[in-house]
Amino acid sequence: MSKNIQRFIEDIEVGMELEPTFNTPTTTQLFNYSAVSRNGHRIHYEEKFAHGDRLPAVLVQGPLQGAQLSAYICDWMGDAGFVKKYGFSCRGIAMPGETLTIKGRVKRTFEEDGNHAVELEVWEENGEGEKLVPATATVYLPSRAAQ
Repeated sequence: MSKNIQRFIEDIEVGMELEPTFNTPTTTQLFNYSAVSRNGHRIHYEEKFAHGDRLPAVLVQGPLQGAQLSAYICDWMGDAGFVKKYGFSCRGIAMPGETLTIKGRVKRTFEEDGNHAVELEVWEENGEGEKLVPATATVYLPSRAAQ
């Protein structure tokens, strides 16, 4: 996704697809995220502990996936946008080395408390197209008329 683009409410249409972005988590990234998030559960960075829990490999942390989705939303809306509401749910597992795609679309636009609101549906999917982490967000965008 192109960064440093400011979205304005006048440019938004219901059904509009957001440009997808791709991410391939690494075991180093998972270890670092575990450290900064103070998540000591070793299934996220040590194979033997993942296998001990009958998992096929170490798992990408759900909060990391949620953070990547929120960054995607922020990159899409631009610096003058505001995230009013955001929520995600982990529904499937992702493993390091797997290419994950983040996609989204505009569900609706509306006025809320004098703001130009956009409701987004975003998600992360694996190579088979399975939605692993669906999310929704409401963001406020500026108007060109107010510039």
